[in-house]
Amino acid sequence: MKNYDKYTPQFRLPPVPCTDWAKKSMVDRAPVWCSVDLRDGNQSLVEPMSLETKVQFFKLLLAVGFKEIEVGFPAASETEYAFLRTLIDGGLIPDDVTVQVLTQAREHIIKKTFAAVEGAKNVIVHVYNSTSVAQREQVFKKDRAAIKQIAVEGAALLKQLAPAGGYRFEYSPESFTGTEPEYALEVCNAVLDVWRPECSSKAIINLPATVENAMPHVYAQQVEYISKNLAYRQNTVLSLHPHNDRGCGVAAAEFGLLAGADRIEGTLFGNGERTGNADIITLAMNMYSQGVDPGLDFSQMPKITQGYTAYTGMAVSPRQPYAGELVFAAFSGSHQDAIAKGMAFRAQHARKVWDVPYLPIDPKDVGREYESDVIRINSQSGKGGVGYVLQTAYGVNLPAGMKEDMSYKAKHVSDVSHRELKPADIYEVFEKNYLSNRPVFDIPECHFKQEGEGIECRVTISRGGKTDVVCARGNGRLDAVSNAVKAFLGCEYTLTAYEQHALTSTSSSKAISYVGIQSPKGAFYGAGIDDDIIKSSYKALASAVNNLLGQNL
Repeated sequence: MKNYDKYTPQFRLPPVPCTDWAKKSMVDRAPVWCSVDLRDGNQSLVEPMSLETKVQFFKLLLAVGFKEIEVGFPAASETEYAFLRTLIDGGLIPDDVTVQVLTQAREHIIKKTFAAVEGAKNVIVHVYNSTSVAQREQVFKKDRAAIKQIAVEGAALLKQLAPAGGYRFEYSPESFTGTEPEYALEVCNAVLDVWRPECSSKAIINLPATVENAMPHVYAQQVEYISKNLAYRQNTVLSLHPHNDRGCGVAAAEFGLLAGADRIEGTLFGNGERTGNADIITLAMNMYSQGVDPGLDFSQMPKITQGYTAYTGMAVSPRQPYAGELVFAAFSGSHQDAIAKGMAFRAQHARKVWDVPYLPIDPKDVGREYESDVIRINSQSGKGGVGYVLQTAYGVNLPAGMKEDMSYKAKHVSDVSHRELKPADIYEVFEKNYLSNRPVFDIPECHFKQEGEGIECRVTISRGGKTDVVCARGNGRLDAVSNAVKAFLGCEYTLTAYEQHALTSTSSSKAISYVGIQSPKGAFYGAGIDDDIIKSSYKALASAVNNLLGQNL
């Protein structure tokens, strides 16, 4: 690519090193969460949400557990003003939920904003003005002192207009990451000097990465500098509003929390202007995966995804962390095998700690199912995955050799049809190849009699529309039937595998048997299901031998 030399870093580092955040290994407590889906997320949509849709989205955010929700910029649009009044006049805001409204630091806009929130019980009035070098020079054409004065006058008007009780104030130096940190601190402290926050009514200082212009560790240093030097720190909530222009919004938010921030403003799935905001779902679930309670409920992730898509018209990527359709799906054979063994190990050892290979969290914790969401079969899949699906969905626990044989047959179907196989498709492959395949012969019935140390049997064999009865002896029932089949059909093979189990745990359950045979042509397998375990075994034998003889068809 050409013309890269016209770009230069736009960020400013603090005047002193601020790297204490780097000594921490994880975020060990949940921040205060503020959803800005209804403002920042909404203004990023090609078709902004209607009033009715915003009400439904607001209810979704309440169900997730948000206690602070930015509901809009009421002075900017009639829809947002009407939405806020609908929430207030309709009594739709729970007593423990605070609505946040955004306003520029301009007198007429601030006054209209206060009119819009009249009657609300708990309100955050969020005032901002841009402080970055580029905005000062190119947009406002004002020096540092003049830009600071805009912030101070806006803060003073908020304090003047706010009724007693229920109102809190928030200030953002917009384009914080493009502002000299020492100047951003000067402006924030000047605002706090106006508000003089108390412990019972803390102010919020919000540090927006309005345009993400640096690596996350730079944002962390900027945040740490403000946190360490902010006036009234004990009475101030330090908030972050990261955007995602470099694709690092989540990382920047996590680093910022390590650096001293107390609060995160973000959106579900990271929706927002340009490349979006910090993704609150990913942030919260990252904490959850480390054993930290995020204070938000994403246990019904599919419903949240459906609601979000319906309200915004935005698609959720199938690879979206924790929420995408395919994030728990394993198609690779080696991955499937490891997951299946990990799940078996977990069950066998009653494991409490979650450490299943390839699954960072238990899919069930976010409303997903192992059978339909984890092990998914296509032409890349292996024996472990195919076996896992048959076992979990149908109670069919294939012997080791048969798993491999079955996996080749399933992969062939997927490869030819160019599609993923659902559990029902896999069982159809199993049924067709091992249960009902009788192209050469079948065994309708057998009768057995103990003869000394062996077994004598009378085997009814049907072939080509004719039925014959063949007698044979063996050291067991299956061996005797096998000898009868060999004698009648003139084929040679050796019994190499025989396993059986109940398909369910009830006393009236059906039994399934598996038989493996070895001939010069290779290994062949069959399965049989019946109420009678003996019948299931000779049905399985018939299937295996039919697979052997089918090589000649």
